[in-house]
Amino acid sequence: MLRGFYTAASGMITQQRHQEALANNLANVNTPGYKADQTIQRSFPELLLMQINSQKLPVKQNFKLPINRPIGSIHTGVYVQEMIPDFSQGDLKETQLTTDLALVTGQLPDENASIFFTVQNEAGDMRLTRNGHFTVDGNGRLTTTQGYYVLDTNGNPIETNGHDFLVTPEGEVVIEGQAISLGLAYVPNVNDLEKEGNDLYNGASEEIPGNASYQLYQGFLERSNVDTLRTMTSMMEAYRMFELNQRVLRTIDQNMEKAVNDVGRIG
Repeated sequence: MLRGFYTAASGMITQQRHQEALANNLANVNTPGYKADQTIQRSFPELLLMQINSQKLPVKQNFKLPINRPIGSIHTGVYVQEMIPDFSQGDLKETQLTTDLALVTGQLPDENASIFFTVQNEAGDMRLTRNGHFTVDGNGRLTTTQGYYVLDTNGNPIETNGHDFLVTPEGEVVIEGQAISLGLAYVPNVNDLEKEGNDLYNGASEEIPGNASYQLYQGFLERSNVDTLRTMTSMMEAYRMFELNQRVLRTIDQNMEKAVNDVGRIG
C-alpha cells in the first residue's frame, strides 16, 4: 500500500511539471522565435512479482522442491525525464521594421539541424537565438531587445553607425554600400542545445554547409510555434490526470487510516 503512495505521488509531480511547461509555452505565444517545450515522460522500471513456495516430496529424505510462480508485473510510477524544445519553423509576421529579421530554413543536410542568429550575452560569450526582434542601441550597434550584441561572421558586433541598412536574403547587411555578413550558425543536432533565458541557446555550432538552404526576410518576424488550442487542451488533460492521481492518493490514505484505527484495534 505504501508503494501506491509513491506511485500516485510521482504521477502528480509529473503532471505538475508538465502543466508548468505548458503554461510557460502559453505565456510565450507572442514571443518571436520562441520554441515550445515538450516534456518527455518515462516510467520507472517495473517490478516482477513472484510467488515463492515449496512442495514436500514423498521421500524418506524429506526433500522439498522449490516452486516459483510468476504473479505479474507492477508499475512503480512515472517521471519527467527531460524537456526538449520543438524547433519546427514558425509562421512569419510582417512588421515593416527594418531591424526585424526572420530566418526561414529550407532543406538541411541533417534531419534535426537548424540555423540560428549569433549574439553576445552579458558575459561576452556567443549564444544562439531564433528571435530576430532586433534594435539599434545608442552607440549604433545592432542588438536584441535585451541588449545583446548581434554578431557578424567574425564574431564582432555589427556597427550601423545610426545609418539605415538593408539585409539581403543571403544574410548580407548592407550599410552605406558596404556589406557585412550576418553571423549565422549551423547546429547539426538541435537536441544537443542547452536552453537558457531570454530566448538564448548554448551549444556547439559550425559553419553553414553549402548544401543547406535558408533565407532572411527583413521587416518580418518568426512567430512562436506554440499551438494555442492544442496547448490549452493538453493543460486540461494534465489537470484531469493530476486530479485522478490525487483521488487515488486520498483513497489509499483512507484505507491506511482504517487499517491503523480499525483493523489493528484490539477489542
